[in-house]
Amino acid sequence: MSDLTDDRTVTRDEAESRYEVRLGDVLAGFTEYRVDSRGRYVFHHTEIDPAFGGRGLATTVVAFAMEDAAARGEVVRPTCPVVVKYLRTHEVPGLEIAWPDGV
Repeated sequence: MSDLTDDRTVTRDEAESRYEVRLGDVLAGFTEYRVDSRGRYVFHHTEIDPAFGGRGLATTVVAFAMEDAAARGEVVRPTCPVVVKYLRTHEVPGLEIAWPDGV
């Protein structure tokens, strides 16, 4: 079996409102967002295919999404536990975070 670790890519899929991580040509996971009535990007769900678990793909896709949001000047509202954990433990220069109450 070949090691696809070096062949990971992350892209933003506007039509699906998510960022996707792929290993080669295979979709391995994603983090989804929706834009709320105030124009904030609410990241509400992250999912990695169990076949690709343990490779740090959730961190890869969330890191890319947060860096991209910062570069675009978007305000992020994290409600997904994976995104909340990432933002609590990583500095993302220029990212404006609108923390939900109780998070």
